[in-house]
Amino acid sequence: MGLIALESTRYFGSVQTSRILFPILHFLFGITWQQFQPWHFLIRKTGHFVGYFMLSVLQFRAWKATLQLPRAWAARWAGIALLVSVLVASLDEWHQTYLPNRTGTIKDVALDSTAALVAQIVIFFVMRSKTPELKAEELVAR
Repeated sequence: MGLIALESTRYFGSVQTSRILFPILHFLFGITWQQFQPWHFLIRKTGHFVGYFMLSVLQFRAWKATLQLPRAWAARWAGIALLVSVLVASLDEWHQTYLPNRTGTIKDVALDSTAALVAQIVIFFVMRSKTPELKAEELVAR
């Protein structure tokens, strides 16, 4: 969450990241500024997705260790991890609305929340595959 808070500052706005990424991509691939724009957008949104995916995974692990239950997966852990991730995404975007060179958008909250949800779905299926003797209904019921 500290890394997300740092990236939410004016130092990681689109203008600042383009100053670093454009010279690198121009040097490596010879792309022009116009060619760079869609790549820059994709890189930034991928950063959102990866960051909130990882936050959700780490939140799940933290809640699993904190709320120890005798099972491989619990909806409680996933739900709290998802809720915290959505809350952090919302607060992050709200914070950015107060910065002159940043914009907070509901679309980014939706992207971040989707990443957190995908992480919980992946965790569910990974845990399910590690406990083959349990059916999906039993995992959810526990």
